[in-house]
Amino acid sequence: MDFFVDLFHRLSDLEGLIRWGGLFVLTAIVFTETGLLFGFFLPGDSLLVTAGLLASQPDMRLNVYVMGVILSIAAILGDTLGYAIGRATGPRIFTRENSLFFNRKHLQRAHDFYEKHGGKTIVIARFMPIIRTFAPVVAGAAAMRYRDFIVYNVFGGLLWVWSMLFTGYFLGRWVPGIDEHIEKVIILVVFLSILPAIIGWLKSRNAARAAAA
Repeated sequence: MDFFVDLFHRLSDLEGLIRWGGLFVLTAIVFTETGLLFGFFLPGDSLLVTAGLLASQPDMRLNVYVMGVILSIAAILGDTLGYAIGRATGPRIFTRENSLFFNRKHLQRAHDFYEKHGGKTIVIARFMPIIRTFAPVVAGAAAMRYRDFIVYNVFGGLLWVWSMLFTGYFLGRWVPGIDEHIEKVIILVVFLSILPAIIGWLKSRNAARAAAA
């Protein structure tokens, strides 16, 4: 329990978190965010970019290729667990009461996204905070064929992990002094991650206003 309390305190300092916990903590966070419903608050995108950036620094004992393989496996297994949870609980999960680690609103957002984009949601949601945690659960609850799900799952997991890692890695290799501005990089990554949600919210608000008019 002390380990997790310390982890929560360190989440505000991603560079320090990675230096402290290394690949073990990275793997645990990626798996938890993608596989367990209470992991929606974890910083997946920014954590991966920061890890890639730090891996480019000579003083860090992080191999970007080893990280890519292990974290891809963690992301794929995480979504697989989320799918299994949704398949086991089915529609009942939509009637659960809100709690500290469960918010029905997040699940409904993922469901609406799934209804709009279908199986592609499993890939697209990888790049959207909160949605990526609940999308595989919705796929399982909707009884999506596992054969189809696993294809989207593997492709999305590989694309998400390697693109985020190499974004940070190449920034670290080719932009001098970028390691001194990790906080700015993280802010930019977070903004780009939530940008689709912002655009979707603005479109829905404008559509509602047009309908009212």
